[in-house]
Amino acid sequence: MENTNQSKDLNEKDSVHSAYMAKTMVMQEDEMKDSSDSKVIGEGYYRLAKVYYDKADFISAEQFFLKTLEKTTYPRDAFAMFKCYGFLIRIYSEMLREVEAQEYISKAEQLVETFQKDLGSLNGHYFYNAGMVSTYKGDFNDAFDNFNLSYQKAQKENEPELMAKGLFAIASATYNLGRFSEALNYLHQLKELLNILKKGYLKGSMYLLYGNIYKELGKYSEANQSYDSAIQYLQQKNCWNLFGYILLGKGIVAKKSGEFNQALLYFKIAKNSANPNYQRLIGLIQDEVQDVNDSSVDLYLDRHNRMIHEKNIGAIDFKHRFVLLEILFLLAKNPGQSYNKEDLAKSIWKDEYNPLIHDKLIYTSISRLRKLIEPKGANRKYILRGKDGYTFNPRVNARFHKEVDTYSRKVIGNVEMNSPV
Repeated sequence: MENTNQSKDLNEKDSVHSAYMAKTMVMQEDEMKDSSDSKVIGEGYYRLAKVYYDKADFISAEQFFLKTLEKTTYPRDAFAMFKCYGFLIRIYSEMLREVEAQEYISKAEQLVETFQKDLGSLNGHYFYNAGMVSTYKGDFNDAFDNFNLSYQKAQKENEPELMAKGLFAIASATYNLGRFSEALNYLHQLKELLNILKKGYLKGSMYLLYGNIYKELGKYSEANQSYDSAIQYLQQKNCWNLFGYILLGKGIVAKKSGEFNQALLYFKIAKNSANPNYQRLIGLIQDEVQDVNDSSVDLYLDRHNRMIHEKNIGAIDFKHRFVLLEILFLLAKNPGQSYNKEDLAKSIWKDEYNPLIHDKLIYTSISRLRKLIEPKGANRKYILRGKDGYTFNPRVNARFHKEVDTYSRKVIGNVEMNSPV
């Protein structure tokens, strides 16, 4: 009888245990299902956010990137989290919402630090993200090193898409370091790779960066061709978030070429087509318009690019006329002030005046300068000769080029719209 009772107790315990295990398994399956459903929903939100981002609807893109983050869990979705952070940083930077941008820069930095502790081995994606954090912090040398490691890892791991992103990131880092020729070499490698990969948005971003580099190098024809190629590839992908920046670049090229009316046209189209959320772009356009929008300007002087634009003559290249450019800037910076031969010898040639050396040198230089900038068939308009020396005519309207470019306004997080996430 006792054995029967013991057997009965054991059976009851087995039943209870089996019921518990069954319930636990159901709960685990539900959790897995909930987790799987959450991941699917998050992926849907992310795709929607990207669509809105490409269409330059930052408000909607922001909402869906935040919704995506709500569906992510660490460590399963670590890289997805970092991507969302990156897009939000770009959105907030463009909208000049610095507090939010800095919040997600901090989150991105913390996430990378957590990666390093938790990952058994550091792969190409880790180094790419580490490079992005260095970029946000403005440490472009460290970013360059990390992007290089990412590219090398991607080669070994046979990840061509990461290789492409890595090459673009390396080119961007060298561009930010002012190493323009080196940046071009990396873009040439990327161009070869993108002949195989179907990455239209990255191609558009690549050509925009090409245009910006050629603009800095003074290769304006190549810059315009690159900007046009960027528009072509982005149109094919129905992406409009970089359109205003491409027009801004073309406008700056026109301005530096002395084609002021054309520049103003590009700036006007860029401003009219820009979404109001593009606060940084709109500010850059306003700076450029203010710089050139004056039809009364007789002489526009761009010392950085060694270009002068005369109202009637047009653009005049001073790239190999260093002495003439120095004389013109000395006089034009001080209109109405007379400079005799002694003054010119000290200011331009850094010598004590010697009539045997400087008389002919000064006369020849002033004569050559006048032939370049004075309109033909007119009286002396710019450089006048009086009893006290040479004077720049104070009645003419001369304007000096301001170094207005994409770096003149703060880039929150040091990241441009066209850089891949």
